[in-house]
Amino acid sequence: MMKSIKVKWPLLWCYVSVLCSDQRSAQPETGQLKGIMRKSLSFPVKVLKSGSLLYGDLGNIAQVYPVKQSNTNLVKRFKNRLQWNNVTGVFTLSDLQIDDSGVYSVENTDEDEEKMTHTFQLTVYYVLSKPQVTVHDNISCTVVCSVENGREVTLSWYRGEEKLNQTSSPDLNITLSLPLKVDEQARDSYRCEAANPVSKETAVVPHSCIESDPSQVTDGVERTQYSLIIGVICVLVASGLVGLAIYLKKRRNGHSHAGGANWYTRTGSA
Repeated sequence: MMKSIKVKWPLLWCYVSVLCSDQRSAQPETGQLKGIMRKSLSFPVKVLKSGSLLYGDLGNIAQVYPVKQSNTNLVKRFKNRLQWNNVTGVFTLSDLQIDDSGVYSVENTDEDEEKMTHTFQLTVYYVLSKPQVTVHDNISCTVVCSVENGREVTLSWYRGEEKLNQTSSPDLNITLSLPLKVDEQARDSYRCEAANPVSKETAVVPHSCIESDPSQVTDGVERTQYSLIIGVICVLVASGLVGLAIYLKKRRNGHSHAGGANWYTRTGSA
């Protein structure tokens, strides 16, 4: 007669949970790497004896052999840009390009050690250009900050440490622009800041927007002086024309009176 087996469900559930947890922890985590176009980047994993570097669908793009020899020219697009340092054991990718962004995996197969795989998501950013501040309106003291757009670029106005406004756009082919009306009475310094996840550039605006662009101020003064001169000339010409009209009218009236007197004199004499 068979004895019934009692299953201890709580114990079984605990065992399964631990097993699943171990399997999840064994999954390689993806690290985030950020690079700048035309700069270099090193992958933070050492391959001291043997291993490889893989990239996306291309697979193996570099190989390290147990005799401390390497082949980093397996793929044409990375030729002469990918190196392995036999002292530090680190892969370095130089002259970064935007299309180098993607998923890389470093496989470490050093002897007498368990095979380890480290995965990284690399994002390459454009070199950030310096923003330019120009005077849009001297009267209202309005300035405009602009910068070439790029991946994850934001353009912001600050007064001291206070962020006044910000703009960005997914369209990488445009120029970002952000206007600001400057308070000339404020003592705080204004600055325009362009930033992406790897760098930032700033442009400072003086307290008086009139001082921020001397060439435009000179142009404005010259235009004002020119307008005043034209106005004065117009007033003088108008005054002259009015005076001339009055003079001609008086002269015409004088001739009329003189003609009438002469006619009366001739009539009386007859």
